[in-house]
Amino acid sequence: MPDIVRRKKAMSVNPLKASQPVGGSLATLGFDRAMPMLHGSQGCTAFAKVYFVRHFREPIPLQSTAMDQSSSIMGADDNVIEGLKTVAEKSKPDLITVLTTGLSETQGTDVKRCVKEFRARYPQFGQVAVVAVNTPDFVGCLESGYAATVAEILTELVPESKQAGSRKRQVNILAGSMLTPGDLEHLRDIVEWFGLRPVFVPDLSDSLDGHLTDSEFSPVTVGGTTLSDLQTLGEASATLAVGTSLKKAADMLEQRTGVPCHRFDHLYGLRATDALVMALANISGERVPGRLERQRAQLQDAMVDTHFMMGFLRVAVAADPDQLNALAHLIREMGGETVAAVAAGDGPALEHVPVASVKVGDLEDLEQMARDAGAEIIIGNSHAVQTAEHLNLPILRCGFPLYDQVGGYQKTFIGYAGARQTLFDLSNLTLSNNHRHEVPVYRSMYGQKPASESFTQPLQATADGAHPTHAHC
Repeated sequence: MPDIVRRKKAMSVNPLKASQPVGGSLATLGFDRAMPMLHGSQGCTAFAKVYFVRHFREPIPLQSTAMDQSSSIMGADDNVIEGLKTVAEKSKPDLITVLTTGLSETQGTDVKRCVKEFRARYPQFGQVAVVAVNTPDFVGCLESGYAATVAEILTELVPESKQAGSRKRQVNILAGSMLTPGDLEHLRDIVEWFGLRPVFVPDLSDSLDGHLTDSEFSPVTVGGTTLSDLQTLGEASATLAVGTSLKKAADMLEQRTGVPCHRFDHLYGLRATDALVMALANISGERVPGRLERQRAQLQDAMVDTHFMMGFLRVAVAADPDQLNALAHLIREMGGETVAAVAAGDGPALEHVPVASVKVGDLEDLEQMARDAGAEIIIGNSHAVQTAEHLNLPILRCGFPLYDQVGGYQKTFIGYAGARQTLFDLSNLTLSNNHRHEVPVYRSMYGQKPASESFTQPLQATADGAHPTHAHC
C-alpha cells in the first residue's frame, strides 16, 4: 500500500480535478432522455457545460436552479421545486437528477426533502423519475460525484428482485468514470463475442459517442441506458463492476437483486483483460472467441516490440484515483516506473496503486514531483499540457477534459486492443523525445581526428626544404 499524502495547501495552483457536480452530470448523461440539474448559481452550471462541450464537442443538456444573492440567504427550496416543474413541463425527460453544488451545500439545502415537496405539489409529473444527490464541489472529484450519482440512481430506481438469472444471456455492467465512450464500445464488442447481452449503467457510448441523429434538436439526452433497462437488472445472470469507486453501487445492487457481481479495479493491460475474459467465459459457458485470442497475441507482440522504450521508463501521472491505479499497473506491467503520482481526489483505488507514494493535489505538485524524480513522460488531461511544456516532456493525453485535440473522448485504453495502442502511443512519444531509450551509436576514439588535424587546413613547409607536414608534427 502506498503512502497517501493528503492536501495541505490552502489553495490549488493549476487545478487538476473536475468537481463532483461535473461527475454527477456525466453519469446522468449516460441515461436516455435524462436531464442533470445543478442546484446552485448559473455560473456553476455554465462552467460545467463548457467542460462538456469542449470535451465531447456535442450539445449538452444541463439545467440550473439559478440561485442568486436573495435565495442564497433567504432559502432556495422553491428554486428546486419550481425548477423541477419547469424542466418536467417543457423538456419532458424520463429522468432528472438534482445535483448540489458548493453554494447550496454551504447553505444547507435538503434536496431530498425538496424532491418530496415537488412530488406533493405537482403530482401530475409522477411519471418523471427524480433523483437527488449530494455532490458538494469543495470535496471529492469527478470520480466520487459520478460514483455517488450512479449509486443513488440504482437505489431509487432498481426494484428489489428474486429473479436473478432468469435472463441467462444478460450481463449488467457498472461502468466507472474512467471508461471513455470508445472503451465502452470495445467492451460491448467483447461481451457480445461471448453471446451475451450487455446492459451498461450508465452508457455514454450510446449517448455521447458523437453520432448524428434524425432529430434537429433534443432538449434531453439521446441514447443511453433506459429506465426500462434498470427494471431488468435484477434478472441478469451476472454483474461486472469496473472501477473501485463503484464498490458501494455494486454492493447495493448485489444485495438488492441477488445477481452475483464480478469486480474489476480496471481493464488496462494484459493481466486485467485476462481476468475479464475468463469471467465472461465462465458466465457464458463459451470458449474464448478466436478474435480475442488473436488480439491477445497481438498485444503480446506489441509488448515485445515496445519493451525497449517502456522498460525503466520514468512516468509522471495525474488522474482520478481509478484511472491513476490503472495507468500505474499498465506501466509496471511493461517494466516502467511511475515516479510521480498525483490524484485529483481521495478514493479507495489509491490503496492499490503500485507506487511508493501518491499525493492528492494539483498540477503544481505534479510538476515539482516530476522534475525532482527525473520523469521522462507525462500522462494527464489537457490541463497537464502546460506542465509538460514547462518540463520539456512529451504528454499522453488521458482523462477528462480533453479539449485541445479532436476525438479524445473516443480513444480506447481497455482490452487487448486498447492496451496495444496505448503502448504504441507511449513508445512513440518516448522515441520523439530525443530517443532516450535507444542504444547510443558507438564511435571509436581512434576513428576521430582532432579539429587541428583537419586536412582542410593549409600545409606548411619547413625552412630547410623538408617535406611539408602539419605544423604540430
